[in-house]
Amino acid sequence: MAIKKETSGISFFNKYLTVWVILCMAAGVLIGKYLSAIPEFLGRFEYANISIPTAILIWVMIYPMMMKVDFQSVKNVGKSPKGLYLTWIVNWLIKPFTMYAIASFFLFIVFRNFITPELATEYLAGAVLLGAAPCTAMVFVWSTLTKGSPAYTVVQVATNNLIILVAFIPIVKLLLGVSNVTVPWDTLILSVILFVVIPLAGGIMTRVRVIKKKGLEYFENKFLPKFDGVTTAGLLLMLVLLFSFQGETILNNPLHILLISVPLAIQTFFIFFIAFIAAKLLKLPFNIAAPASMIGASNFFELAVAVAIALFGMNSPAALATTVGVLTEVPLMLFLVYIANKTSHWFPKPILSDESRVVSKSKLKTQPRTASQQYK
Repeated sequence: MAIKKETSGISFFNKYLTVWVILCMAAGVLIGKYLSAIPEFLGRFEYANISIPTAILIWVMIYPMMMKVDFQSVKNVGKSPKGLYLTWIVNWLIKPFTMYAIASFFLFIVFRNFITPELATEYLAGAVLLGAAPCTAMVFVWSTLTKGSPAYTVVQVATNNLIILVAFIPIVKLLLGVSNVTVPWDTLILSVILFVVIPLAGGIMTRVRVIKKKGLEYFENKFLPKFDGVTTAGLLLMLVLLFSFQGETILNNPLHILLISVPLAIQTFFIFFIAFIAAKLLKLPFNIAAPASMIGASNFFELAVAVAIALFGMNSPAALATTVGVLTEVPLMLFLVYIANKTSHWFPKPILSDESRVVSKSKLKTQPRTASQQYK
């Protein structure tokens, strides 16, 4: 009975996830407005333009996924590189340029009666900075929610970070004509360490230690399920935190935030569906197609915000535009996760991946397997 009750509780929570997201966003705005001492206090814990409380919540969200990564699967990624090619092409040959085109169209033409050309120019700069910085950290969360391959996602993110090092500055210079673009290397390096290296190392260490002590069956059937819901809970807390940091800004600039969010939202959906449809045509399995589509659709907002502040100033319209990117990304990406999961049947079923080798108890009773057999 206890198991049945717990299962129904989880279903109820997931069923109304949209409601919890809206409530958390509203709670964050109210905290920012009426309990501003809380975000002000938490805002002090920052290094290289990265909020430490935010980093901790991201770590909590992605740690369960990192425990599912095994090195054998990472080595096998190179045998199926189409997902990597798709990620690179969408992120670097399509996304920055469509962001520039879509944002320019709306800011300078559609919304010209509401936004001055000077403001539109800086808002465009913020949008381009977002478009030239594909996601690094949060993609692990979207991958988890779509049951993506942890090993493949890690490689996608790692190669994406390497490309950022050489492609970010030239793209921003090309699209904005800004000659003095400076990348805050401490922000970039710290982000990679915090959001990839540390959780990956911790997850692998946990995996190895638990399997060594208890075995693979215990790890997959009993240990990993203990972390069910951790990612979602961390995500909701993240929403409260992000919206509390920006509560005053949202209430003071509601119209411009709405106007900026329109091209950003359209770009997010556009890039997602380009990658998602291409993945279907390439016949990629869903656990590779979904993360590949999510990386381009979401943004490395820590880097974009830091560069906007460095180039244009803390209170600049460009910095505001990158902030709007932060606020719109999570709700939009949750909706895209929902769409992806609903259409997962469009894609071939993956060969048993590192996170799906869960052996049923009935089979274990009649045909026990060793850890090595599980991975054949």
